[in-house]
Amino acid sequence: MLKGTIIKGIGGFYYISTENGVYECRARGKFRKEGIKPTVGDIVNISVLDEKNKKGSLDVIEPRRNCLIRPRAANIDQAVIVFASVSPDFNEDIMDRFIVLAEQQKLDIVICINKTDIDSEEKYKKICDMYSKAGFEVIPVSAAEKRGREELYNKLKGKISVLAGPSGVGKSSILNMISPEAGAKVGEISKKIERGKHTTRQSELIELEPGTYIVDSPGFTSLDMRGIEPEDLQYYFREFEPYLDDCRYAGCKHLNESPDYCGIKAQLGINISEERYARYRDIYNEILEERKR
Repeated sequence: MLKGTIIKGIGGFYYISTENGVYECRARGKFRKEGIKPTVGDIVNISVLDEKNKKGSLDVIEPRRNCLIRPRAANIDQAVIVFASVSPDFNEDIMDRFIVLAEQQKLDIVICINKTDIDSEEKYKKICDMYSKAGFEVIPVSAAEKRGREELYNKLKGKISVLAGPSGVGKSSILNMISPEAGAKVGEISKKIERGKHTTRQSELIELEPGTYIVDSPGFTSLDMRGIEPEDLQYYFREFEPYLDDCRYAGCKHLNESPDYCGIKAQLGINISEERYARYRDIYNEILEERKR
């Protein structure tokens, strides 16, 4: 059998990228019986049925490291969370929600701050400083001027990445900056969808180079926190981690406890940003309120 990665699925056919090229495959009936749906990003084994026409049978789906729901994609390595420093103005609350969801999925995270070319007050520097201190890789870019392209591209190499972020921040422009060919392909697909009757489709992996893919999808389309357990939220704020064992009592929620007893509260304004902590508190309380409904 030949190993490969599902890069696209259409109408029951799956397109598998292998070292010998891309094969069009039908999935074995056993997957349907077992309630397993092949998904973009799945690592699979196929049997070649027609080498000339690149036809095959999808026989085995290897265990997934993760599987995102929206966008539907498996084995994602990292989220590139894209925000603009201005136009639209940077929103810390929404940024931290994207981060929490990516952390929950155990994805590597790269934060990309776009539109630095029109940020006359250089607000992006404060953003970069805050998230760098919290333990994140932060790359300021200007898609319009193609600044930061090489640094960002190097973070994508050898990985399957999903672009996440709110509308208007320039995700499409960044994809065009990274790879004009990939950006053009995504644009063509979008135009076809707009002309057609159906506006829904599966995600697709766009190959930037062998082994390097971007998920062609709007990215995370929901910031719903209901799937997160309140007691787990502390683990999704990575700057908390060094100080969690400093809490005097097990089960510390880091909310109303005194800094004398809470390792997190003791670090506020020192090694933990008070702004980030405030958003931890708000999300925690929001999750609790949602559970009461």
